[in-house]
Order: sequence, then C-alpha cells, then structure tokens
Amino acid sequence: MSGPQAVLLAMVVLPATVGCVLALARPRRGAVPIALVTSGLTTVLAFAAALTRPAVSYPFVVGADFALDVDALAALVVPMIATVTFLVLVFSAGNIRESRGRFHGLMLIFAAAALVTATAASIPALLFAWEVMGATSYALIGFWWRDVARVSAGLTAFITTRTADLGLYVAAGAALAGGTGMALADLPAAQGPWRDVAAAGVVVAALGKAAQLPFSFWLSGAMKGPSPVSALLHSAAMVAMGGYLLLRVEPLLAATGWAGPLTAWVGVLTAVLMGLVALAQRDLKQLLAASTAAQLGFVVLAAGVGAVGGGAAHLVAHASVKALLFLAAGAWLTALGTEDLRQLRGVARRWPVVGVAASVAALALAGIAPLSLWATKDAVLTAALESSPWLYAAGLLAAALSAAYAGKALWAIWRRGARADDTGGVSTLEQAPLVLLAVGAAVLGVLALPPISGMLADALGGHGQVPIVELAVSAVIAAIVLLLMLRLRTPAPRWARRWLGLEAAAQAVVVRPSLTVAHALARFDDHVLDRAVNAVAGSVPVLARSAARVDDHVLDRAVNAVAGSVPVLARSAARVDDHVLDRAVVAVAGLVRRLGHLARAPQTGAIHQYFLQTVAVLAAGAVVWSVYAVMG
Repeated sequence: MSGPQAVLLAMVVLPATVGCVLALARPRRGAVPIALVTSGLTTVLAFAAALTRPAVSYPFVVGADFALDVDALAALVVPMIATVTFLVLVFSAGNIRESRGRFHGLMLIFAAAALVTATAASIPALLFAWEVMGATSYALIGFWWRDVARVSAGLTAFITTRTADLGLYVAAGAALAGGTGMALADLPAAQGPWRDVAAAGVVVAALGKAAQLPFSFWLSGAMKGPSPVSALLHSAAMVAMGGYLLLRVEPLLAATGWAGPLTAWVGVLTAVLMGLVALAQRDLKQLLAASTAAQLGFVVLAAGVGAVGGGAAHLVAHASVKALLFLAAGAWLTALGTEDLRQLRGVARRWPVVGVAASVAALALAGIAPLSLWATKDAVLTAALESSPWLYAAGLLAAALSAAYAGKALWAIWRRGARADDTGGVSTLEQAPLVLLAVGAAVLGVLALPPISGMLADALGGHGQVPIVELAVSAVIAAIVLLLMLRLRTPAPRWARRWLGLEAAAQAVVVRPSLTVAHALARFDDHVLDRAVNAVAGSVPVLARSAARVDDHVLDRAVNAVAGSVPVLARSAARVDDHVLDRAVVAVAGLVRRLGHLARAPQTGAIHQYFLQTVAVLAAGAVVWSVYAVMG
C-alpha cells in the first residue's frame, strides 16, 4: 500500500474508529480534546489526500469492489467537509455541556460517513456511507432523547430520507442488469433501459438527502436537534451530499437525455418555493433550514445543466455561509433561550463578533458583491441561461428571494427593539470558529472567478467564465431587494410558513394509508394467524397425551414383557429410556427454551436499541474490512 493510499484510508478510518469508541464508551472527561485532535488530524489528512489524489479498491462482492477515489471533484469537497467539521466541533466544545462523549463520537462518525460518500467510486462504498450517514443523522437530531418531539423529528428525517434511499438499491440492481458493474463512472454505459432505471434511482436518493421537492419538509423537524448538528448537517454533510452526488453522476444524467432537464427543474423550483418558505418564517433556524433547501437547489440545477464546476464552487462556499449562520443561531439560542426573530432584535449589537460574522454570511447569502455566493450563484445561472431562458428566469427569481430572506434575518438581528433577557453568554470557543467561517464566506467566491473558475471548468466541466453583465445584473438585483427588505414588512402566508403543507400531504398520501394497511395486517395477524397458531398449539397436548398413553400402555408393557423373558435386556432398555432418551428430550427442550429467550431479548420494539444493534453490526463489518484492507 502506497503512502497516499494510507492517507486516504486513515482519513476515513481515524474519525470513524475514534467516534465509535467515544459514542460507546462515553467518557466523562477527555472526550472534547480527543475529538478535536482527531478532527484536526482528519483535516490535515483531507488536505493531503486532496493534493496527492489517491485511490483504493478492494473486492467486496462478485462484480463489485469497495472503491474510494479522490478525483478532482472530491479533492475540492473533502477538505471542506473536514474543515467545517473541525470548526463545528470547536464551537461544540463551548456549546454542548452534557453527554459530550456520545455527542462528539456521533459527530465524528457522521463526518467520516460524509468523507466516504465524497470519495466513493462504487455503489457498495456509496451505499455503506449513505446508510451510516442517515442512521447517524437520526441519532444526532434526536440527541436529547428524553424529549419525545426531538426523537420524533429525527425519526421523520430518517424515514423520509430512508424511503428515498431505496433508489440507490434500485440503481445498484440496474447497474448489474445493465452489464456495467457498480463503478459510478461506468453507469452511463449501462445497456438499454437499465441506464434510465439507474439514473432514476440515483436522482430520487439524492433529492431525498438534499431535501429537494417533494422531500423538503424533513428539514423543518431536523431543526429540533442541537445547533452544531444543524450546522454540520446543512453545510458539509447529509444535505450537501445529496447535491454532491448529483454533481458526481452528471455524466449519467446527461446520457439519459431526460434526467438532466428533470433534475434542473426540480432544483430551480425548490430554490424558488423554498425561498418563499424561508421568507415566511418567524423562527431563525426555520428560515435557515428552508434557505438550505433553496441554496442546494442551485447545486441541483448546476448538475442538471452540466455546470459541475460552478455547482461545486457553490456547494463549498455555501458550506461556510450556512455553517456560520447556524452556529450563530445556536450561540444566540444558548445565550437568550429563543430562536424567534422578534425576540432576536438587536442581538447583533450585543455580541458584535457574532453579529458581524453572521452579517457577512447573510450578505453573502443575499448575493451581495463581492462576497462568495454572489459569484458562485452566477456561475450556475450562466449555464442555466445557455440551457433554457425559463430556467434562467426562475433561477434569477430564486436569487432575488435569497436576498429577501437574508435581508429579513439581517433586519431582525440589527434592529433596535424588545429583546429577550440573557440566560447565558457566548464563549470564546463559540466565537472563534465564526470568524474563520466568515473569512470563507467572504472569499470563496474566487472559485467561480477567473483564473480558478477556468481550472475548475477544465477539471470538472461547465463554464469557465461568468459574463460581467450577468455578475452586474445579479449584484444590482440583490442590492435593490436587500434595501427594500429594510423598508418593507413581508407577509407570511400560512401555506408558506407551514412548508407548503408538504408534511401534511405526506401524512395523507403515505403515512395514513400505510398505517391503515399496517392495522389491517395486525388484525389479520391477531384474528387469523394467531388463532391458527393457537389451534395448532392446542393440538400438541392432545398428541402428547396420546403419545404418553402409547408409551405407558404399549411401550412400557412391551418392555415389561421383554423384561419378563430377558430381565437383563429389559433393565438395560429401561435405563436407556429413563436416563438417555428422557434426559436427551429434556436437554433439547431446555436448549430450545433458552434459544427462545435469547431470540426474544433483542425484540423490544425500541428503535434506539435496533439502531445500536445496526451500528454494532456495521462497526464490526467496518473493522473486519479495515483489517482485511490493511493486511491485503
């Protein structure tokens, strides 16, 4: 194994291993420094991997390898994931005060899964990381497990994304049926209709993770998790990885002829409609959640129109912007005990470092020049204009809405007025990462400007240069909308504030019919299957008594008859019957009873116990695979 390959394996194995140890051992002391050192080393390894661009591949199943590859796209995204994770954990060191071992362990596992997702070159590797990322998100959103509402929100997020994830399994089957194997790069060569089936499966799975329509509603409930979880989940992991996957499989989308346009329209419609949802919110974290779906809509749009370079640049810049805004919201929530925009009036004046950093991110989110998202958004819109003027018009509307909801947040945090009383302070550990993220929010737009944009376009695909006219038009629109937001009050229609009624629609279309079927099956189980089992069970004693009578009146008499004629043989047979056969029957019955008790033990009906069993099996599998990989 070469040095670069060892770096790649260490980058994913180190945080996963340390995270499992911390999550399971839950040390009362030392968890924070261990997690920070691990995350720091992982960041160094991520930059080293981005520079050396290693690839590893190991046999997994017949016809499918477990392959990781740091190609040009992964080389851009992997350092972003590691860096944002490190800064979020630094913030968490000052923000999370309870169950630190479990929290930091789960965050490291979450980050490791995102790193594997970003480097996965085959469907088995992608599926493994995809599933771990989803399961860990459930544990993190419902981290405060004594609060039923938080656990329920985590369950909603898990089930919604898990339903969409089935698309990856469909894509895996289509890849095998299409004769291409399971390498992601080979999917466009699948034969016949199997290529379309694979594309449809990947698109559904990616849209679910990226919280695009119609799956967007799960992001609303995910806000019940700790703020550092929201910061990582919405910026560099989980949601971002949905958009990232579509960028990675852009050749597959283009090869089908229909998947690219469909993806582009879903992305731009999500950007517009979730922009309206964000504008209607009265809670800061809800506003940021809706804006995450909207901004990822630009990344999905980029994948649909082939602007991989611009989409990747927007993904990276958005990570800094959104991580900063969620961490700032978390700091204010800890200090003031509220996320209500009306109660946050003037909060930026009270903590200037947090306020200025958050303002830089909000201005970048609005598309104000020369901050990051101004240029990256235009790189996507330029490609959309070449594809369809209607796509461009919708994207321009989404960009204007970005300025509107960013302006709403800015107006709330700087406006003088009634404020909530302090319940705590904002520590240095909480403020330091915000400053670094603010630098990223300000300067990462260079990824979409010459000469770097040209290099990204050559390496990833897309358009190397954004016309000056496009940059000027979007900057003027953003500035005008932002100024108007300082003067106007935005109406908040109920349908927008309730996330377009998507969750209610899911309840009506999916949940309630599923529960109806489940109740019908339960009644069938109770009244048909159970009665059949009880009837069979009732016949067993009858058969047993018949067998006993045969034993008493036939076998015993036969033995006695034989004993009368052959006493020695009879006594031997009797001893065999008493001491061997009876004991064997009793031993077998006892073994079956013990096995029954063991089989019932894990069937508790408690989902967190099922989750721990799944994590244990996955962890054991990962350890076996890691040992095999190192020894191989």
